[in-house]
Amino acid sequence: MIRSLFLDIDGTLVSTTTHRIPASTVEALTRAKANGVGIYISTGRPLQLITNLGAVGHLIDGYITTNGALCFIGSETVSCNPISPADVATILADAHRCGYPCIAVGERDVVLVNPGEAFYDVFVRGLNVTNIDTSLPLSRLDGQRILQFSPFVTAESEAALMARLPGCTSGRWHPAFCDITSADADKGKGLEAMAARLGLDISETMAFGDGGNDLPIIRCAGVGVAMGNAGPEVKAAADYVTSPVDDDGIRNALAAYGVI
Repeated sequence: MIRSLFLDIDGTLVSTTTHRIPASTVEALTRAKANGVGIYISTGRPLQLITNLGAVGHLIDGYITTNGALCFIGSETVSCNPISPADVATILADAHRCGYPCIAVGERDVVLVNPGEAFYDVFVRGLNVTNIDTSLPLSRLDGQRILQFSPFVTAESEAALMARLPGCTSGRWHPAFCDITSADADKGKGLEAMAARLGLDISETMAFGDGGNDLPIIRCAGVGVAMGNAGPEVKAAADYVTSPVDDDGIRNALAAYGVI
C-alpha cells in the first residue's frame, strides 16, 4: 500500500514546455491527498528557487531539496549534509580558473559565480527561474553551509572535477550542467531519512522522476516511476514507466497502482 509520494519538479510535476503543472496532475494529487497519502517534493532545486508549485503548494507535506542535501517537514530539518569546506574550495577554484558559470547554494542564499550566457539560456529562458539575484557577491555565502553547486560544464569536465572531490557526488538532469552535493546526499538517501522520520516502510513509498539525479530515489523507493519523457537510463531503473508529464503521466501512474 502506497502511503507517500515523492515527486521531482522539472519534467515531472512541472512541464518543461508550459512551465505549469498539468490540470490532471493537480486533480490526481488532490485525490491522493484526500485518500490519506502524503505528498512530498524531491528536487534538485533549493527552496529559494522553488517558485512554480503554487497550484499544489497547499498539498505538500515536506521537501527533499538540493538533491537530498537538505530535507525538511514544516520547520523541522530532517537531514542536512553540506559539502566539506575543502571540497567547496576546490570547486570554487576550478570555476574561477575555468570561468564557467556556477550556481552556489548556501543555507539562506543562492549566488551565481561567473554569470554567463549558458546560465541565462538554461535557467532563465529554459526553466523560467527568474529570481536569482545575479548581483550577489560570493561573500554573501560567508558563514553559511554550502549545500550544492551547479557548474555549467560538460560531462567530461564534470568527471575531471569529481576526481578531485573525494567527499562529493554529482547528478546530471540537464546536458548543460550538473549538481554537486556531499557524498552523503542524494535523493535516495533523502527518501530514507524522510521515511525514517515519518515511520514509513520504504515499500510504502512511490517516487517519480525523469532525470539522472532521480536515479537514486527511483531505485530506492518502493515503487519507482519514470516519466515518459525520461531518458533511457531512468526508464530502465524504474518499476513503472508512465506517460510524459504533458500527457497525464502522474495521474496515469497513480491510477495504475490504485493510489487514486
